[in-house]
Amino acid sequence: MSKLGNLGARLHRGEISYDFIGHRKLWYGISILITITAVLGLAVSGLNMGIDFQGGAVFTTEKKSGISVSQAEDAATAASGHDAVVQKLGDGSVRIQISGMDINQSDQIKNKLAEDFKVAPDSIAADLVGPSWGDQIANKAWQGLAIFMVLVVIYLAIAFEWRMAIAALVALIHDITITVGIYALVGFEVTPGTVIGLLTILGYSLYDTVVVFDSLKEQTKDLTKQTRFTYSEVANRSINGTLVRSINTTVVALLPVAGLLFIGGGFLGAGTLNDISLSLFVGLAAGAYSSIFIATPLVADLKELEPQNKALKKRVLAKRAQSSEEGERGETRATDGYDDAEDETPAVVGPRAQPASRGRGRGRPSGKRR
Repeated sequence: MSKLGNLGARLHRGEISYDFIGHRKLWYGISILITITAVLGLAVSGLNMGIDFQGGAVFTTEKKSGISVSQAEDAATAASGHDAVVQKLGDGSVRIQISGMDINQSDQIKNKLAEDFKVAPDSIAADLVGPSWGDQIANKAWQGLAIFMVLVVIYLAIAFEWRMAIAALVALIHDITITVGIYALVGFEVTPGTVIGLLTILGYSLYDTVVVFDSLKEQTKDLTKQTRFTYSEVANRSINGTLVRSINTTVVALLPVAGLLFIGGGFLGAGTLNDISLSLFVGLAAGAYSSIFIATPLVADLKELEPQNKALKKRVLAKRAQSSEEGERGETRATDGYDDAEDETPAVVGPRAQPASRGRGRGRPSGKRR
């Protein structure tokens, strides 16, 4: 068995563990700090909304035009007064995207570009996107996100309970905020592909959270009938039991997305891949983090407020204190020359061994006497 597989088996059996729940204030602080940074980035820089949301025009030159990217950027910025996104296509043509411009000026900008490029105006194709279309796309995206959230809360409240539904909702909002904040900080363009990627990572985040919740629900059955573990301790065991599975799933999901983002979008220059790959990469990582460090500790905090779990915690702590005092008294008696080990009957697992007959000789088998 591999080292990681052996580690996962030991975590699942409870032989080793890390106290995620006990350090929850640290994770809450880290998440709050990241969220504040994301919100500040969004407030200061804002989102670079794509042409589908702001409206604008896309101008495409003819094949093998010989126009460089820098030349096209300078010409488009001077002609429109807006920043332009320029891409060199595989057939040698140049694609110029200008967002937020008045589409009524498209013919004027097209003629100016043709003049700068020293080509005929008819050789430049223009595709226009009105601002009303962008508003419809944005409204549909927000409606889809709201419906998704409502359905998630309803499902989790039915399948588990309302406390877990609240914790999962907080984790989802946490993931959305971080992803949107990263987009604002790096300045990547927000397109419909970004929205698709965002909804995809929300589903993945929920999957990872539900796996931990399912394990927690199974392990907390009849929890109040015992006095060995509190709810938080059982929740911590659930996290440790599914930790390696969460890591493996996250790494496997991140590898192809990282290929799209860093190799396709960065090294090869396919900028159109950035809009969806960044949301997937950040969202997958944030979703794995939130399911372990946010959702489950928050459930433990909410459950510990219940009267039965409060009473359970008091019983568990009282029993541990009593066992500790008995252990200290036993050590004192042994030091004073008293040993009551023979007065206590040791616990035995399985059937007890039957004592040998007194009439039998040592080492002689228990068969008939000769």
